[in-house]
Amino acid sequence: MNSILLRTLTVCIAIGLVVAVVFFGADPTNTEETGDVLTHVIGRSDLEVVVTENGTVESSNNKEIKCMVKGGSTVLWVIETGTMVKPGDVLVRLDQSQIEDNILSKQITYENALANKITAESNVAVAEKSITEYLEGTYVRDLQTLQKDLFDARQTVTQAKLAYGSAERLAAKGLIKNLQLEQEAFRVESALKALQVKQTELETLEKYQKEKEVQTLKSNLRAAEAQLASYDASLQLEKARLDREKEQLTNCTITADVAGMVIFPSMAEWKDTPDIEEGAVVREQQTLLMIPDVTKMQVKVGIHESKVDRLKIGMPAEIKLQDLTLTGSVAEIAKVTKPAGWWTGNLVKYDTVIELPERRGLKPGMSAIVDVILSSHQDVITVPVAAVLAHDGGHSCWVKEGETFVRREVNIGETNDKFNVVLSGLDEGDEVALNPGAFLADAQRKAFSMGGGAESNEDNAGPDDTTQQEDANKEDANKEDANKEDANKENANKENDNKDSSIESKSAPSTPKETGKAKQQQPAKQS
Repeated sequence: MNSILLRTLTVCIAIGLVVAVVFFGADPTNTEETGDVLTHVIGRSDLEVVVTENGTVESSNNKEIKCMVKGGSTVLWVIETGTMVKPGDVLVRLDQSQIEDNILSKQITYENALANKITAESNVAVAEKSITEYLEGTYVRDLQTLQKDLFDARQTVTQAKLAYGSAERLAAKGLIKNLQLEQEAFRVESALKALQVKQTELETLEKYQKEKEVQTLKSNLRAAEAQLASYDASLQLEKARLDREKEQLTNCTITADVAGMVIFPSMAEWKDTPDIEEGAVVREQQTLLMIPDVTKMQVKVGIHESKVDRLKIGMPAEIKLQDLTLTGSVAEIAKVTKPAGWWTGNLVKYDTVIELPERRGLKPGMSAIVDVILSSHQDVITVPVAAVLAHDGGHSCWVKEGETFVRREVNIGETNDKFNVVLSGLDEGDEVALNPGAFLADAQRKAFSMGGGAESNEDNAGPDDTTQQEDANKEDANKEDANKEDANKENANKENDNKDSSIESKSAPSTPKETGKAKQQQPAKQS
């Protein structure tokens, strides 16, 4: 059983290698068939190492149309993508009902703040006039009153002193009693006391009351001015809020400020519809539309992580469009990979920008196939990828020497997945086998059957031995396929007998599946 499996595996490897040769496109002018061995004649040619990816044409200079409504809004209407517009054309209409309510509320608050400011201005004016009124009115009046009272007090003192002198002379003559003289002396003393009071009141008014009253009035003025400043700041704040709401109202109608073609921004790959449509909720600063500059175009592609390290700024690239081929260069390589997910097959890729020459007819969104040329080799010896075997020690090929094939170590360089650059080990004119796996498997099988000598048998394996072994493998494979077909038919008959009619209708497709398996094994018989 193990021998049959080994032979079948050998045949499959040989067939796979031949198919690989056809798929990778070995140069038919250098390929020939020697007996049952497909070979290739080594020669010189030019070889380019290329990374091919699909990309999308876009503008490198886009005028972004953003939502400027604070807190976002809802799209009521949006222009169709691809429409040509001129400055002033309406692009998007957003819901403004909430903003209108906000404007009404802000207007009421603004009017209240304005009334408070007017009252504060009146208070300031009153406080200013109060100071003038006191200094030029109340203070002067009080000063004059005290001066008059002081003058009267002095007159009273003078009169009291005259009366006391007259009484003193009369008392000396005995015309009046001493009691009357004492009364006159009391009047003089009382007048002097009254005079001192008026003098003190006048000094108090000039030195203390005036300054105190002025300070009080000035404090009232400062308080009124502070209140006015506060109300004025509140008024300005409410006015700014009202103006912002009014500006938000104008932001609900978005118009174009440049001429061009309107397009939707790139959407996520897993979405079927754009983010901008009627009824969609948009956030503040979200890009709604773009007006690209079609004179500055580029192609954005995703380069697989396994190859991005080989990319350099300025590398040449060939861009294939639907009916046009352009030459560009690598302008930008992302430093961070874009998110991977089921929509990308979990492939990790880096966004790479290919700069395009200025050309008419390029439109955003066009599909492009980009070939980035990583390296180019002219007039070098090349060998098909299918002819090279990789092993721990390096690489080797089976080279025809006379009527047999021998294994030869080769040193290969860069590859473009079809051909390898030969650094050493092969020369022009050498004929190599395109199915080297058959030789290796045959040599290993002989080594197992002999219990050793794998190296010598492996190096001396020939196409005759390989052909005989392949015939034996085909015969064993045919027998095994026939046995499988008989077993499949017998199982199908048993299954149909045990099931009712409803189950039979459901199980009917199972027969083609088994037949399909048998058909898939037919090429192994024919090869």
